[in-house]
Amino acid sequence: MARKGGWQEFSGPDSTARPPAAAPAPARAQQQVRVQRTRAGKGGKLVTAITGLAVPEAEARGLLRDLKARAGTGGTLKDGVIELQGDQVAAALAALEQAGFRPKQAGG
Repeated sequence: MARKGGWQEFSGPDSTARPPAAAPAPARAQQQVRVQRTRAGKGGKLVTAITGLAVPEAEARGLLRDLKARAGTGGTLKDGVIELQGDQVAAALAALEQAGFRPKQAGG
C-alpha cells in the first residue's frame, strides 16, 4: 500500500510503465467523412460542416486552409469539425477527394 503524500523518485510500481500509445488513425480512404449544409446554432446563417475526420489537429488545420482557399471563403475548426461559411458543399467534396478522402454528402 502506497503512502499518502510521500515523495518517491523512480521507485513506484508505475515508474517503468509507458503511457498507452494512441491508436493509429484509419487510412484516409477508409474514413467516413460527411459534408453537410446546416443552419443549426448559427443565427440562421448557412454553413458547410465537415465531420468524421480522424486526422491530427495540425493536419486538419492544413486541410482547413486548403478548403478556405479553394472555396474563397472563411472557416474554422471547432472540436474536430471543419465549418466553412456559406454553401460550399461542391467545393468541399472536390477538395476532400483530391486530398485522398472518400467524402459523402449528408443531409439535403
